[in-house]
Amino acid sequence: MKYFGTDGFRGRANEGLDVEHAYKIGRFVGWYYGARQAKKARVILGKDTRRSSYMFESALVSGLVASGADAYMLHVIPTPGVSYEVVDGAFDCGVMITASHNPYTDNGIKLVNREGFKMDEDVLELIEDYIDGKSEVPLATGDAIGCTVDYMQGRNRYISHLIASCGFSLQGLKIGLDCANGSASSVARPVFDALGAETHVINNAPNGFNINVDCGSTHIDQLQRFVVQNGLDVGFAYDGDADRCLAVDERGHVVDGDLILYVCGCYMAKHGRLAKQTVVPTVMSNFGFFRALDAAGISYEKTAVGDKNVYACMRQNGYALGGEQSGHIIFGDLEKTGDGIMTSLRVMEVLRAEREKLSELTRPVSLYPQQLDNVRVTDKDAAMQSAEVKAAVEKAEKYLEGNGRVLVRASGTEPLVRVLAEAPDERLCANANAIVLAALEPFKA
Repeated sequence: MKYFGTDGFRGRANEGLDVEHAYKIGRFVGWYYGARQAKKARVILGKDTRRSSYMFESALVSGLVASGADAYMLHVIPTPGVSYEVVDGAFDCGVMITASHNPYTDNGIKLVNREGFKMDEDVLELIEDYIDGKSEVPLATGDAIGCTVDYMQGRNRYISHLIASCGFSLQGLKIGLDCANGSASSVARPVFDALGAETHVINNAPNGFNINVDCGSTHIDQLQRFVVQNGLDVGFAYDGDADRCLAVDERGHVVDGDLILYVCGCYMAKHGRLAKQTVVPTVMSNFGFFRALDAAGISYEKTAVGDKNVYACMRQNGYALGGEQSGHIIFGDLEKTGDGIMTSLRVMEVLRAEREKLSELTRPVSLYPQQLDNVRVTDKDAAMQSAEVKAAVEKAEKYLEGNGRVLVRASGTEPLVRVLAEAPDERLCANANAIVLAALEPFKA
């Protein structure tokens, strides 16, 4: 793919991704779905809170209606809210404007098919051809021109869906939420309030520039302090578009995606809800997590990094639970994509049912130390194919003598090569990574 990576078309606003790109995506999508069914297409749009999201929303809507589609605008909503509403409202496809956990200067366009999954690659290839001028689509005229619909009720239905997924009360529990000044800001608190929690919220005042800035799941230290200082039972941190969630236990310790998978996996297995007694993590998950699953009698099937790969494995094999260390968790019996707010509700379900603190539920897992270094490079493909880098990885693996691992991969959304070392102590991690980082030096930007 030239433009669409593992998580949509993403880039610096009006540099890597500009309004003309957005307009053309709207033009093609509006025409494609209308022509395929010989009637006016219905497309739903959501966005996060970064300033440029309004610009891209206008461009996409212009393209859609110019090609004859009706554009239903959800406004600010989590990415999983778009996926839910595409199916719930029987739309032809969905569009989410977000750069997730990236800085406010970036933005992105994610496309969702009518089943709520990430858009099929053959359609994305057609869109890329149109962007590059390899094809043409007609403009609608007369009464064939589309319209816009303010579809706020779609967001309300998504909130109702989250609440309805809970057959329990949160009365008497003090819960902290870090909304990252992003999409969760207008959704998370109403859900927890409706369930009876004493809800304490931080970073829910977006101004277009403060999304993900020293807050949310990528800067969780603020929530850690907040939970301890206020004596809260648990805290949850979302990213900019609220499709991922990390937790903080009552002691202020981070509970990452691996630990969330462990807690929810054990609970689902106990109650006969874990299909084939199997969890689907990625290759980035911690050795200690895998050992804890072994001890609990739970199987696992590892995938490549990316929630798209996790869900593909789940869907193909009928598994019910999967996710990433970063907090993308998918509950296959309830949804088709990662949903940060849903994840926090499922953790609360376990806490209420087991009547234990989160620190007690995670105690059986002893995680190995990890060190992750992100190296900005001029050409990530050249770096990944370098014989010197491959040799350095082998050298680092030998250095660990089978008591750890080194994983090197290119980012799907940024010009980065990620180097992860995992070993019994931090010194070994640092030394192993240093071997690979030295080999990457000639490729640094």
